[in-house]
Amino acid sequence: MEITNINVRKICSNDKMKAVCSVTFDDALVIHDIKIIESDSKTFVAMPSRKNKNGQYSDVAHPINSELRTKLEKAIIDEYQKALESMTE
Repeated sequence: MEITNINVRKICSNDKMKAVCSVTFDDALVIHDIKIIESDSKTFVAMPSRKNKNGQYSDVAHPINSELRTKLEKAIIDEYQKALESMTE
């Protein structure tokens, strides 16, 4: 499964949540509302989630193994950085 498109849809500068994006796989499957979060120590990706009856959040979609998670996170953060650079040019 290959990432064929990453669309950074919204960039927020005042919050810990820095952006929201959609990722397309094999030009056949898209996952929306992936969040790019900046903590004090790093920037990371949070998969789309929903609040359950107990008030806890659970991911709607997520990578099953660490290899895909790492590949996905790197690709998303790289695309986010490109979007930031194009805003400052």
